[in-house]
Amino acid sequence: MPSIPLPFVVSLLLCLILVRMVRQGERKVGLFSLLVASLAVQAVLLGLNWNIGWYPARFIQPIVAALLPGLSFAAFDQLHRNNAAKFSDLWLHVIPASFVAGLVAFWRTPIDFVLFATCLGYGLALLRVARQGPGALAAVRINDEWTAHKALVAVAVLLITTAFIDATVALDLSFGESQQARTVLTVANVLWLAVAGYAATVAYNARPDMDSNATERSFATPEALSFPSSSSSEEDATIAQRIDALMSAQHLYRDPDLTLERLARRAGIPARQISGALNRVHGRNVSQIVNEYRVGDAKRRLVATGDPVTVIMQESGFGTKSNFNREFMRIMGMTPSAYRRVGGEIPLP
Repeated sequence: MPSIPLPFVVSLLLCLILVRMVRQGERKVGLFSLLVASLAVQAVLLGLNWNIGWYPARFIQPIVAALLPGLSFAAFDQLHRNNAAKFSDLWLHVIPASFVAGLVAFWRTPIDFVLFATCLGYGLALLRVARQGPGALAAVRINDEWTAHKALVAVAVLLITTAFIDATVALDLSFGESQQARTVLTVANVLWLAVAGYAATVAYNARPDMDSNATERSFATPEALSFPSSSSSEEDATIAQRIDALMSAQHLYRDPDLTLERLARRAGIPARQISGALNRVHGRNVSQIVNEYRVGDAKRRLVATGDPVTVIMQESGFGTKSNFNREFMRIMGMTPSAYRRVGGEIPLP
């Protein structure tokens, strides 16, 4: 029975992911969809080159390979800047692919070095964003910051690792044909394509619907936007009090799609300033603080109502049961069901 080469299997899975991303909700095709589509194309080219021996794939494959790092950076960077990137903004990231296309046509020798530099450079750029912590991804749901951050780190590390693997294999092949080196190169590239596709899906799903995101822009007031930009202890306390007032009065934590950027718009304070102030005042990140408000709301409902735990979870702002149980256990030391059974009385140790 004939077997399907692994690159084609990965391409099929990436195409299924792409279809799901396009159909999900009413979102337009964006950078993450384009990234997954490019990964699927590269997987097909990889299979045509290494498994079937279709010679033209050797000319197209390095061009797509030079496009993927920049496209990965642009997709994750829009989660950092919270600006819906336009395709016209991508021209800078297309330069490496255009350069490689020229090299394919006229001088193939430096292609491996250009691909190495491109993957390494964009990988380090993504790590630089990742070093700012999950709060740097201001455009993702607060509940999903850590998941999206892990996806960002995974893509960054894979880009850097792939750069060195490709360079090592290219150096090995320059000294003669090596079937083992070709196998390592194929497996490494297939792994990069598969994991990058999964990471892109995770990051895509962590971003709330853009229509509701645009609606939030109307809540920022001129008075709020004039908030000072320095970071003294008094101003940190003022920011923390303002966020507490918004949470208590407007119950913003009940929005499961709440992002740091949405919170910043409501407060009229830059997202990074809010994140830094809350960390300095409370010693915890924004996600933990928001979830504490949600758990506090859920505690009241668990004791005062007979609503199902799932309903309470949703109305308190949690998107998934696993996250609800984990945060409730972190804060209260027991599950929501156990808290309801004891009627809100915390047993002494």
